[in-house]
Amino acid sequence: MQRSSAKGRKAWLRWLPAVAAPVAIASAALVGSLPAGASNPLPAKTPAQVLELAASHQVHTFSGTVEQSADLGLPELPAAGKPSGPASGPMSAGSVASVIELLTGKHTARIYVDGKDNARVQMMDQLAERDVVRHGSDVWFYSSTDNSAAHLALPQQAQDPADTTAPGLPNHPHGTPGMHTPAELAQQFLSKMDPSTAVSVGPDVSVAGRAAYNLLLEPRTDGTLVGKVAIAVDGESGMPLSVQVTARGADKPAFASGFTSLSLDAPDPSVFSFSPPPGSTVQELPVPDKPHDPATSHDPADAHGPAAMHGDAKGKASVTGTGWETVVGTAAGSAAAAEPLLQDPLLSQAAIAVPGGRLLSTALLNILVTDDGRIFAGMVPPEGLQAAAAAR
Repeated sequence: MQRSSAKGRKAWLRWLPAVAAPVAIASAALVGSLPAGASNPLPAKTPAQVLELAASHQVHTFSGTVEQSADLGLPELPAAGKPSGPASGPMSAGSVASVIELLTGKHTARIYVDGKDNARVQMMDQLAERDVVRHGSDVWFYSSTDNSAAHLALPQQAQDPADTTAPGLPNHPHGTPGMHTPAELAQQFLSKMDPSTAVSVGPDVSVAGRAAYNLLLEPRTDGTLVGKVAIAVDGESGMPLSVQVTARGADKPAFASGFTSLSLDAPDPSVFSFSPPPGSTVQELPVPDKPHDPATSHDPADAHGPAAMHGDAKGKASVTGTGWETVVGTAAGSAAAAEPLLQDPLLSQAAIAVPGGRLLSTALLNILVTDDGRIFAGMVPPEGLQAAAAAR
């Protein structure tokens, strides 16, 4: 789980002068479908003050239930049918399909966090459960669908104790991302902000019984599919409690994630203990070359899905555009790399032929699989992906 740090606060606070400008306040135009209104009004704050409150929150212990829903126009993929096996690259077809599984339909997760070394996410699938547990240097992945477990022992140097930006739970190396907290989602959306983003504060809202400020973002560019983002910021702690994303021209959110219950007390230590159930198969995972860092990850789950909007990407993936118009793509490869994605019956039916490849188009996220096997993803119109592919 990510928490605020000096580095994170700088990224959030650098646009405060632009946010404070009167031209950036347009709350009446942004009020949409939001969590239930708060009954006790909070002290009035400017957009800059709410941004600073969220950026400086110091919540390191909590537990709660997060519900996520997405209506992106894609067929819902059953969790049991998600791809398996090692991913073939930083943004592989397997990881793209698993992202799409998370970005369709409804998902519920129980999340526990106690500092940077203890975290647990329990994803409740239909008649099944997926767990990711970190306790110190031990990380466990478990699926009740096939009673399988995998263990990863993190090296001592894998995480700098002074680095509070490091996530508590890495993604599964086999390409299955976990559900993100509203605070993580909010941080990634805020990293997309630039001086052209209109920012305002709407009427107070209530999330999980807590009064929250309603921070509203509206990109002022036609080069993104995002119309507006609503972030509920806890009035007491500053912790983001929910995120709702509405597509350009739509009147209701296409993606929403928020707490339905929340406690800021430290969870019982027993929830971070894990032992594989009797009869389960256990795989020992190799130590990754370097710790998973969402800020430099190229998995669409970390870079461009509505579930996770991260900042600059470097390394093996190609990056074009900035802010809301960023596109991440794989390096030149072979058509075989994308076959698992397009061979899925539901995804194959949803993909349409376009010049140079096939396109999976949704309300907030587009994915282009080129004829030579490269994959491009972004919160941009299809022509933005095609332009990025043609430039490589």
